[in-house]
Amino acid sequence: MFLVERWFEAWAALGVPRSPELERLHADLTRRYCEPHRHYHTLRHLAECFGHLSELAPYLSHKPESELALWFHDAVYDPHRTDNEALSAAWAADSARSLGVAEPTARRIARLIITTRHNAEPEGNDAEAVTDADLGILSADAGRFFQYEAQIRQEYAWVPEADFRAGRAEFLARLLDRPHIFSTERFRRRYEARARANLQASVRRLAESP
Repeated sequence: MFLVERWFEAWAALGVPRSPELERLHADLTRRYCEPHRHYHTLRHLAECFGHLSELAPYLSHKPESELALWFHDAVYDPHRTDNEALSAAWAADSARSLGVAEPTARRIARLIITTRHNAEPEGNDAEAVTDADLGILSADAGRFFQYEAQIRQEYAWVPEADFRAGRAEFLARLLDRPHIFSTERFRRRYEARARANLQASVRRLAESP
């Protein structure tokens, strides 16, 4: 229920009152997060992201935009594609415009979504908080972390085992090679060590024979 409340509160903060159009958009997004090919990128992931973002509230310069970016960041999710974030960002920006949100605000939401590709250093407090919220799963307890890893494997079930292991290990190694996994000081202080331990354990598992 708290997700529903956060949805309408974020739009209200941007001057968009609750309406049938806003309710339909929420229903459309909810259906997307419940698609059968999703195992990790679901409403549970979204709820976990909002839990992490709540910790980072003091960092936010544009809270409503940051929350709406999280809502839309995995709106389009097809493991066969490489442009999911771009498509999600376009949907978010178009939706904001159709609801009467100012163009700079619509663009800000879209830019925050693009940062969740995690292929560049996030710029600004909001981008740092949104990317940390998305990566927060990396610092989960071992049980939840390896459940997440298994769920990612399910989403890429069409990839041969050896290819998946090599690709996943490369992705995790890139995260480990960063000076910091997390961008905010709070998450570095509280979660960096645990995230690194989880990633190192996963890389070791991926190197083992299946």
